[in-house]
Amino acid sequence: MSDTTFHFINAGPLEALELAKASANGKDIRIGGGVATVRQFLEADLIDEMHIAVAPFSAGSGERLWKNYDHLRERFLIEEVASPSGITHLIFWRN
Repeated sequence: MSDTTFHFINAGPLEALELAKASANGKDIRIGGGVATVRQFLEADLIDEMHIAVAPFSAGSGERLWKNYDHLRERFLIEEVASPSGITHLIFWRN
């Protein structure tokens, strides 16, 4: 079993990443949050890898992460993986 620690902070993306790096001691860092959090980190160009699961249904009004992700193709290699459940996994790796 791995030791995972979660820290919840109120900070901008760069400050949050700096705090996470200091706490991680060289280990991987993962962010969690909603659409606004992902957008902020993408706009600050602070994401190296990203995994988005897209479900084929709407559960309410919610927020869209994007209309399409064509604008990310310059920065990321993108793989789309369909699953039998109907969920599509979008995996982004920095170019």
